Amino acid sequence: MKKIKLSVLIPTKNNEDTLTASLDSINFPNSEIIVVDSNSNDKTLLLAKKYTNKIFNYSDLNMGKKRQYALSKGKGDWVLILDADEELTKELVVEITKLINSPTKYDAYYINFNTHLFGRRLKYGGENYSMLRLIRKNYAFITPDLVHEKYISKSKKISSLKGRINHYSYRTLLQMYSKFTDYAIREAKQQAKNKEKTSLKKIFLYPVHMFWARFIKDKGYKDGLFRIPLDLGFAYMEFLTYVSLPFFRFRK
Repeated sequence: MKKIKLSVLIPTKNNEDTLTASLDSINFPNSEIIVVDSNSNDKTLLLAKKYTNKIFNYSDLNMGKKRQYALSKGKGDWVLILDADEELTKELVVEITKLINSPTKYDAYYINFNTHLFGRRLKYGGENYSMLRLIRKNYAFITPDLVHEKYISKSKKISSLKGRINHYSYRTLLQMYSKFTDYAIREAKQQAKNKEKTSLKKIFLYPVHMFWARFIKDKGYKDGLFRIPLDLGFAYMEFLTYVSLPFFRFRK
């Protein structure tokens, strides 16, 4: 039996609309796909079973802990962290395949993202970024945060890859604002846990600053006016976070 070189970790929760394309993009020799699902009630599990038999249930919706659980199930020398609405480009697959089968002095790699809004790629306004997603398993750590968990390498030998991940995070207005609502509630819970306090400034000025920072300061307007609903969505997420924060701070 050949040694597993790479474990691809994918958390799921009702992702039938994007999961097949994501799994189709994974094409590595000597690899495994680890799917950790949180009680999906659509076709997510049926679709996942076509690609892997390593499917685990994890009911806790804490994303950091969920990804750490997925990490514990991986047997590969390397782990690639992927979301169900993300697709690997062919160039990235070739690059990673070569990397994990050759000697390298690095233990983790940043990967660049192509974020899409309503099917169109964004290049400005905070959407041209990279994340640490490929890490030697022995050095990998994921913070146990409710939202915006961080991927960390315990080794400081870090580099970057040229290939990209296509991210289809914002597909429709309803889907996008449902996601922002979920993130805001998670962020409020996280901040309440950290004893963060709200204020009128945070409720009313932070959202305005968020829109200005993304659409004006970071030149989101260069993508086109079609992205205004996205940047308003980030402002809405700030507003909802600080409006709901007191509820979670004082809830017994």
